[in-house]
Amino acid sequence: MATQTAANTTSRTPPGSLIQALVAQGLLADARARQLDQEARAANTPLIPYLVEHASLPARELALAASICFGRPLMDLNAIVVDPECVRKIDERLIQAHRVLPFFERGSTLYIAVSDLGQARALDEIRFKTGRAIEPILVEHDKLQRAIGDMLDNINGIMPGVTSDEANLLNEVDLDSSAEASSPSIEMGASQDDEQPIIRFVKNTILQAIQKEASDIHFEPYEKFYRVRMRIDGILRDYSHPPVQFKERIAARIKVLARLNIAEHRLPQDGKIRVNLGKQRAIDFRVSSIPAVYGEKIVLRLLDASMSQMGIESLGFEPAQKEIYLHALNQSHGMILVTGPTGSGKTVTMYAGINHLNTNERNISTAEDPVEIQLPGVNQVNVYPAIGLGFADALRAFLRQDPDVILVGEIRDLPTAEIAVKAAQTGHLVLSTLHTNDAPQTLTRLLDIGVPAYSVASSIHLIISQRLARKLCEHCKQRANMTPQALDEAGFPPALTAQSPKIFHANPDGCPQCQQGYRGRIGIYQVFPISDAMSELMMNRANAIQIAAQAHTEGIWDLRRAGLEKVAHGVTSLEEIDRVISS
Repeated sequence: MATQTAANTTSRTPPGSLIQALVAQGLLADARARQLDQEARAANTPLIPYLVEHASLPARELALAASICFGRPLMDLNAIVVDPECVRKIDERLIQAHRVLPFFERGSTLYIAVSDLGQARALDEIRFKTGRAIEPILVEHDKLQRAIGDMLDNINGIMPGVTSDEANLLNEVDLDSSAEASSPSIEMGASQDDEQPIIRFVKNTILQAIQKEASDIHFEPYEKFYRVRMRIDGILRDYSHPPVQFKERIAARIKVLARLNIAEHRLPQDGKIRVNLGKQRAIDFRVSSIPAVYGEKIVLRLLDASMSQMGIESLGFEPAQKEIYLHALNQSHGMILVTGPTGSGKTVTMYAGINHLNTNERNISTAEDPVEIQLPGVNQVNVYPAIGLGFADALRAFLRQDPDVILVGEIRDLPTAEIAVKAAQTGHLVLSTLHTNDAPQTLTRLLDIGVPAYSVASSIHLIISQRLARKLCEHCKQRANMTPQALDEAGFPPALTAQSPKIFHANPDGCPQCQQGYRGRIGIYQVFPISDAMSELMMNRANAIQIAAQAHTEGIWDLRRAGLEKVAHGVTSLEEIDRVISS
């Protein structure tokens, strides 16, 4: 009865009443309102979605106006628990076409979230296709769009089938069970095995990670549930929750693809999966399995070879910083150190430098643990300490191989540091990383592990300390009106404040183009060339505070100052800089 009443209420509402309400509330001018109403009708698009997308009207204000106009309460979709089984009752094409989301079923009535109660024909079509009574529930359009996308992604991850667009892409993708070219490939197209939900789930999860530009996929078993999360722009986010009884089968499928021992559940294992996207692009996934309390937790780290081809200009260096890095790379000898915590983009920065140097005239060798991305024209070695091939051992061998450029994955101990310094002093360009918070601490760290002060002062030419910050979404970022006093308290220097910087915040609700107001990441850099004055301080074993003071005197930005430059240009937010850079 309630459904019939709702349908009758909707059908009795005059077509222009919502438009009239918007005009009465001052949200639209009369002429503009009539024009938009006509355009929405011509496009055969529900009015409220059309107004949100083409008139830039706030979804919240439109929803409140619709609630008053139609006499129906407005529900907060974030407070509604959507039942995936209800979503499956309506064809995905209907959900996408009519922008509706079924979320609850009681008896023969299906409750559907809508942002426009004027969709009488859409509701009639859904009623006819499902054979159920339909109860429309009014929600905000932007929240509805996000919920539809998230729920369909989740459903497609655990259902045997995928959408037509995904199926077309899956047919172009191969999964290799190893990164080696000789590995047998597993076709991603249709096959008898593809009818199995577990195989389709794993394939679709990997494909979704690539499409969402995730860096990691976490498969996590617990006592009463199973969770899959993806790290996107440095933040872990829920992706799907497959039935917990499938945890062993999911783990076994991934281990088969990574050529791991599926019978071994007690020890950690490592492997690799390759995804071939057409003929020109391949993406490797490094697979790590550990025996957790309720089953094997598996993490897939995405290793996109195309990231290694990024030019230095695309990393986020300021123009002056880029020139300093290029000048150091063009030297015939010396050491360049890249520092920062795990996941701060050090490898990509070094690979960008190696790509700049990778010419026929140079012999380049790298020692890595492990080699994550293969670089054509570069001699790459996996270190393996268990058999006596550590970083120091690889470096000694490199020096007998007539190298021009040497990359050391990480300086972890005194033997590696001593050989790297010796190589830099004897006519080789050496690139490496350290785990320190900033450039001044890098210099003192080398002194602390036992490298002589004169060796540090004479060999190191440049230190780059870095972080990765999320970029604001260009579609929904919000202007922040900060007073000069607030800018000063945040640390903006007078020279930057004088430029009247445009400061933006992230939209916490985000939009269909982003994740909570952010999309993508960019590097924040402290580029720290070693001057004569700096070398003299090192010879006198100065501490990090003294070295930082000298850097300030020389006009070298610290990480926060570099981050504020990105904030002033609207690239990221002050909150994000506070998150990734400690004061």
